[in-house]
Amino acid sequence: MPPVTPQLIKELREKTGAGFADCKSALEAANGDVQAAIEYLRQRGAVLAAKRADRVAREGVVLAATTPDGRKAVLLELNCETDFVARNAEFLRFAEAILQVLLERGIGSEEELWNSSLGEKTLGNLRDEMAAKIGEKLQLRRYQVLTTEGFFSAYVHAGSRLAAVVEVSLPEPPEELRTLVRDLAMQVAAMQPQYVRREDIPAELVERELELHRQQALSEGKSPEVAERIARGRLEKFFQESCLLEQAYIRDPNRTVADVLQEAAQRFGLTLEVRRFWRYFLGETEHGGG
Repeated sequence: MPPVTPQLIKELREKTGAGFADCKSALEAANGDVQAAIEYLRQRGAVLAAKRADRVAREGVVLAATTPDGRKAVLLELNCETDFVARNAEFLRFAEAILQVLLERGIGSEEELWNSSLGEKTLGNLRDEMAAKIGEKLQLRRYQVLTTEGFFSAYVHAGSRLAAVVEVSLPEPPEELRTLVRDLAMQVAAMQPQYVRREDIPAELVERELELHRQQALSEGKSPEVAERIARGRLEKFFQESCLLEQAYIRDPNRTVADVLQEAAQRFGLTLEVRRFWRYFLGETEHGGG
């Protein structure tokens, strides 16, 4: 067997990003053949990834982005096992690569995504190689590819643990309105609305909320008439917290989001309506959308 020289180990490390010991072992197993050693590392990565399949991945990143014309948007959550890896630049680049593939190709199934080529490799190959390199399970927990005849804007909070996308009815809005829609995405991320408007809330939920506050007021010794007034006042507060359009605007708490949209529409002579929104928070049991 030819000697495994430091030069060969360096070459293999540069090509694969694997550690010194792994590269040395791979070259020894491949009798000094660099290409065979690369294949050895790839196969070993797949085996180790399978062994890690039952481990829990709770850390990671949440990302969102749109195409330049705002007609397509993607949100995703990519998980790893530790915060240390989640803050790793290479892990973040891999998450961003997945995001771009989804944006550019509009892939539906996860199987199709992992079989997508990126350069000379598939995303699945790159995932397994990275998992082998960092020694952690990587899991694409969820993603959505969205399209619209209107306009999307996305916001990702610092640290990439929280992201949101907002859809409005107006295609190709002027730059000032694009900024406003992005601010609305930030509003969704920060203020956690559950619905766009109060009419979107199921009637049974409204009645249940009203009855809850009614019973609370009665238990405090209020008369039925007073309890009803209190309950309806608290229901209004519920609407103001739960409905995006009724929330205080994050950049000017003296105005509601509905006020800001109406003023912008009048100023530009356009119809501007929020259709839907989506919000991802790292590790949440369900993703929010309205």
